[in-house]
Amino acid sequence: MYDVIIIGAGIIGTSIARELTRSKNKVLILEKGSDVSMGATKANSAIVHGGFAEKHTALKGRLCYPGRIRFKELNEELNFGFRETGSLVITMEDDKAPLEKLMENGILNGLTDLKIIGPEEIRRLEPELTHDVKWALYCEGAGLCSPYEMAIAMAENALTNGAELKLEHEVTALEKKEDRFIVTTNQGAFEGRYVVNAAGLHADEISKMVGVDNFEILPRSGEYILFTRGTGDPINTVIFQLPTKLGKGVLVASTYYGNLLIGPDAHEDEVKGDTSTHIERIAKIYEQTKALYGKINAKQFIRSFTGVRARSSTDDFIIEETAVKGFINVAGIQSPGLTSSPAIAQMVIGILKDGGLEWEPNPDFNPHRKPIVTKKPLKPLKEITPLLELPLGTPERIVCRCEQVREDEIVDALHRGIKVKTVDGVKRRTRAGMGWCQGEFCKPRVIEIMEREYGEKIDPLFDIEHSGVNRVQKSDLLEYLKTLEEE
Repeated sequence: MYDVIIIGAGIIGTSIARELTRSKNKVLILEKGSDVSMGATKANSAIVHGGFAEKHTALKGRLCYPGRIRFKELNEELNFGFRETGSLVITMEDDKAPLEKLMENGILNGLTDLKIIGPEEIRRLEPELTHDVKWALYCEGAGLCSPYEMAIAMAENALTNGAELKLEHEVTALEKKEDRFIVTTNQGAFEGRYVVNAAGLHADEISKMVGVDNFEILPRSGEYILFTRGTGDPINTVIFQLPTKLGKGVLVASTYYGNLLIGPDAHEDEVKGDTSTHIERIAKIYEQTKALYGKINAKQFIRSFTGVRARSSTDDFIIEETAVKGFINVAGIQSPGLTSSPAIAQMVIGILKDGGLEWEPNPDFNPHRKPIVTKKPLKPLKEITPLLELPLGTPERIVCRCEQVREDEIVDALHRGIKVKTVDGVKRRTRAGMGWCQGEFCKPRVIEIMEREYGEKIDPLFDIEHSGVNRVQKSDLLEYLKTLEEE
């Protein structure tokens, strides 16, 4: 019997689990995927938002800033990668009123680090932007993180502190029986006194299993383009475009590791799980960005991807104990869900306590988790060539040429309490396969380490080709842009 069963191992489920392990309660996380962070957590903008965009009357507006101010401390404890960069909402119009309205809303949400700046200060912060930029709302404390690494870190730390995680356990039925829930999965049933529904895109389906049918999840996809490492270095902040009558602009940012990231667009979807990308949408994102940042280069494209937001029919976060006592919905966690996640976790703990969950502090709780990899400058190829040629089994052997990931780092990632079942899982933990060649060089080298460590065969196609996802490639974009020029 578990005290709390959490359904879903994205950033929300793992953050809640870690907070719960501060007590002696017995915690189980059930995840239908082959790894943690397999939903919206692994495919989003990776922005730690300021907290000024969402209305104060909305729960997501009230939770964003309290979540944001926890990131520095959490990163010091868990080492997932966070950098405070500041953010700009820019306009090419003379009218400052929309920015002033955003600023007023941010102040209502508790922010103290907002100001409107003019062209000179904008160019001091972002000298590479177009000179047509007139005004910007500057939020000093916004930033960037690595969201899937954050969820992995939360999960690893939760396991260290006593939680249990069961992957590839898809919930198929839920039943309230007297003072407990029976949660049935495709691999067996589990009993728990409380259930937290953090199932992301499928939260409405889980809720309906206990007869709570007061919302729907309406998927909204957003496509992105990622460029090679170093392309983001000229960008110093997170840059948002103020929406105009022509539509909402895309954001421009450097990832935590220095890749230029642009996107997303927004598309209402009928199917929840389709993360394919489309050339027309990708090309439009590229052209929108080109007008703002002229140094963008399509030849440095390495990957397109799609994130699907779990937007609720209420258009707000749903965080509440339902009419079914002990069943807590944590649903509709779209942007700024990542930023709000620390505050959401604390709110859920409060709901559980109010609902009768006993709370005896865990005297052995350890908030710290060592990093797997740390951000470091890449060395010239000629310097690392001898390390590439070292024999299998040498800790300092470099396995991934592009990102210069060592064998001992991959071995470490494989033995942290979560069995890493795919090459993509290793990539999310170590960056092996995230460089120019997108794993063509290092994939077989990663697989041989996994097979040696686990003593079993690893499917090289699982998680990528088997997913059925079609993604726009660099050659597709270059060819499409060329046809546009010829028209």
